[in-house]
Amino acid sequence: MIITSKQFVVSNSDPAKCPKVSQPEYAMVGRSNVGKSSLINMLVNSKGLAKTSSKPGKSRLINHFLINGDWYLVDLPGYGFAKVSKSERERWDRMITGYLTSRENLVSVLLLIDARLEPQDIDLGCVNWLGELGIPFVLVFTKVDKKGGRKVRQNMKLFREAMLETWEELPPMFVTSAETGQGRKAILDYIEGLNGQDAVVSAQ
Repeated sequence: MIITSKQFVVSNSDPAKCPKVSQPEYAMVGRSNVGKSSLINMLVNSKGLAKTSSKPGKSRLINHFLINGDWYLVDLPGYGFAKVSKSERERWDRMITGYLTSRENLVSVLLLIDARLEPQDIDLGCVNWLGELGIPFVLVFTKVDKKGGRKVRQNMKLFREAMLETWEELPPMFVTSAETGQGRKAILDYIEGLNGQDAVVSAQ
């Protein structure tokens, strides 16, 4: 897929006020500071489309980015950020849940996992929650350039093994680096394939 245009459309705290349900959406979900904004910028070849920060909890709203005029990347607030009040975390949880369960045009969730870390209970919990709701998702391992390749492979292996304790079949997995661009083509090809399927269904 060639990216010909990209634009920020809107930030929202209310899923009901998101853009009209008309074009495919792909939502970025993951722990705070896992690299959602950096991955968006890498995918669309832009340094500043999505605002990045070294501090967790920067993204606190639902951010829609229109790509090539016909599909959206959606940046959701990160989960697991401890340095906010309980009420604020609960508000974020309601916002994320409301979005994921109400958007009829949500094609797939890209669940980002920090490849530098061994499996985290909060990530595995999100995996199982998405499965229980029947929301399609893929795993995107981020920051693979920050650790040695052996450690990254080991962490990914441990994550797969943890999932297989409750899952019979694993979702597609991508290995990415926002610094080197690794995984960019694979993810864009995946999205292009799903967009093509959506077009076929819409035409029938």
